[in-house]
Amino acid sequence: MGEIFHAVIYQPLYNIVIFFYAGLPIQDFGLAIILTTVLIKLAFFSLSRMQIEQQKRMQEIQPKLKVIQEKYKDDKAEQTKAIMACYKENKVNPFAGCLPLIIQLVFFITFYRVIININANGLVVNGADMYGFVTNPGEIKHLAFGFLDMVAASPVLGALAALAQYFQTKMILPQAGPIKKKDGTIKDEMPDMAAIMGKQMLYIGPALVFFFSFQFPAALSLYWFVSTLLAWGQQKWIFSQQKPVAAPSK
Repeated sequence: MGEIFHAVIYQPLYNIVIFFYAGLPIQDFGLAIILTTVLIKLAFFSLSRMQIEQQKRMQEIQPKLKVIQEKYKDDKAEQTKAIMACYKENKVNPFAGCLPLIIQLVFFITFYRVIININANGLVVNGADMYGFVTNPGEIKHLAFGFLDMVAASPVLGALAALAQYFQTKMILPQAGPIKKKDGTIKDEMPDMAAIMGKQMLYIGPALVFFFSFQFPAALSLYWFVSTLLAWGQQKWIFSQQKPVAAPSK
């Protein structure tokens, strides 16, 4: 399994980073990481778009789900049945976001290994992992943009990555609102478990990103910052293009 991971994921990513680094007019490790991140985002653009569209629809049908939960609050079996019917009617797959998240995690771990191995090798490219058509630059300059050490921790860059993570998560969270009961009265919405977990992740996710920035090389914080920034931009664009789901009937 380890050999498959190395050959299928690690080695291609390693060569892409080195390819961009060696091919730039001014060899810059930071720019190589940014270009690699953009390439990864482009490669999985369609998959990410599907995830974002599903997240948007999930956000928009929250009022419908709240009405269902209120209507069948004493009959969990009927509530589950009605919720699944609502998902089907609005073409929502609640598990659609799992695969893109797994892919993002895999590439983050792989990026970590690439950076750690380059650093452990004395910032010298490992020729054994290089493809024959990729130029081997020999030694890698660890300073990006002339001042940022890519192999040292960077809490400042980590803070930027955490901030980007916060706004990206906030954009996708469902908006809370009141529920209209059968008798016409308005009931303040009580957050369900999914909403509570979403609110927690709004703060826990960025906090973890910032915390780990003290432990991880700046190259990883840069990758996460650029990746999150691109994901935020993609979300904003898709949200502006997607037609909203019709509001629940009263």
